[in-house]
Amino acid sequence: MYDLLIKGGVCYDGTGREGFKADVAIKDGLIAKVGEPDAEAAKVIDAKGLAVAPGFIDTHSHSDLVALVEPDIANKTTQGVTTDVIGQDGMSLAPVLPRYVSTWQKTMAGLEGQYPVEWRWESAAEYMKALDAMDLGPNLAYLAPTGNLRMCVMGLSNRKATPSEVSMMKDLLEKCIEAGAVGLSTGLIYPPSSYMEEDEIAQVTSVLAKYDLPFVIHQRSEADTILESMDEVFRISRKSGCPVHFSHFKVCGKKNAHLFDAVMKKLDEGERDIKLSFDQYPYGAGSTTFSVILPPWAHDGGADQCLLRLADEAERQRMKRDIVNGIPGWDNFIDFAGMENILVTFVKTPKNADLVGKNMIEIGEIRGREPLDAAFDLLLQEDLAVGLVDFYGLEEHVRTIMTHHLQNPCTDGILGAQPHPRVYGTFSRILGHYVRELGLMTLPEAIRKMTSRPASIFHLEGRGVLKEGYVADVTVFDPEKVIDKATYTDPMQFSEGIPFVIVGGTSVVEDSQVLKGKAGKVLRFKK
Repeated sequence: MYDLLIKGGVCYDGTGREGFKADVAIKDGLIAKVGEPDAEAAKVIDAKGLAVAPGFIDTHSHSDLVALVEPDIANKTTQGVTTDVIGQDGMSLAPVLPRYVSTWQKTMAGLEGQYPVEWRWESAAEYMKALDAMDLGPNLAYLAPTGNLRMCVMGLSNRKATPSEVSMMKDLLEKCIEAGAVGLSTGLIYPPSSYMEEDEIAQVTSVLAKYDLPFVIHQRSEADTILESMDEVFRISRKSGCPVHFSHFKVCGKKNAHLFDAVMKKLDEGERDIKLSFDQYPYGAGSTTFSVILPPWAHDGGADQCLLRLADEAERQRMKRDIVNGIPGWDNFIDFAGMENILVTFVKTPKNADLVGKNMIEIGEIRGREPLDAAFDLLLQEDLAVGLVDFYGLEEHVRTIMTHHLQNPCTDGILGAQPHPRVYGTFSRILGHYVRELGLMTLPEAIRKMTSRPASIFHLEGRGVLKEGYVADVTVFDPEKVIDKATYTDPMQFSEGIPFVIVGGTSVVEDSQVLKGKAGKVLRFKK
């Protein structure tokens, strides 16, 4: 007898193949049969009129901390996601040394939010063991983060790594991979990763080449100097031999729209001799920590030093000058987005809750201060635990990037009081708006990009395809009704039209209702 039978649906197996009528039988957490069932099942899901697909894989997620508090991660499962890739942008919860925990918590707060979690681990293996103990909804796959590696080896100072320090970072990366890391991430706009020079990165990423694991990179510039930034990424890959996966690929700033064609051409040229891929969220606005509005030097030495500078009037004036005048090679968010297009998504304390959802101009007006002074005050009062949404791009670019053969979707899901709608709506938005309403790509191709493609990039063996013997991560949705409901003004809304989601043979969404309990697991790369 099967444990579960999904009966009467149209299967899209994740390979890009056209849909076909078949039942899907599940037993002991695996897909036992795709076709006519040869036995009865303890439970049957009537999928008549519905699409049956492999579970979606979110290749850029910030569920590192929330998974320890709200492990069902319902904002993901309700849009069909069965696996989250965490450890993004060179920042995660491990590895970490006890002496850096306090300042690192402040540094990460703008990406991960504030949750009452006691950090009781140091190594990546210990952190993953803590995740193992949780009643996870989706699976989690961990990327080793460059910021953590560098911090553990040489602290938070802005200086060049010595050969012995590079060697220690490589050894630490090996230990993370031994623990199960599926790649290495970096965010070259976030310290201390931003302090890494090209050759240092190439040496560290040479470890990845041995295992064909991806270097997942928020590149040094997505704005004015994006072409030069891409050249750096390609040089790193050619020196080290590692595959490259660009995080949330885009061109920031409408003033940089003239660079778009050259950017896409450079991407295609890079593919000639580099194993390339990238992910993208389907919106013309981004989201990150509000502290990115500060010049890079303001972060030297870590979060505590940054807060001291924000409390110093002379340092504030220097920050203002650099924001107004710019610094070569720095992605100046205020310059490419504009203060009117940068909104606060969450804060740490109630005293500034009235600023959530307001842009920088409005924040200045509410507080009776110049916008930059009001922004500095906010960061100081909130210990940097502030998030933002920035409206930076053009819809036509979003569509062109989405249909590129190297693309797969992601949420870049940063939680908060008023998060970016991508946190709740990315995958259903693609299926409902871009596939059904706009016909931008076929349904089989969209599903392939959400399933087998990311599974291949991150070596998630036995996942991403509806195939006998594969893990039973399955999403069942209505192609005629699936849609995102999350908006910028009301983002915390679950998607519609995805009535059943199964992780490892266990239902996490049933009749559109979220089920709590153990389903997902930590997925580990096996050397």
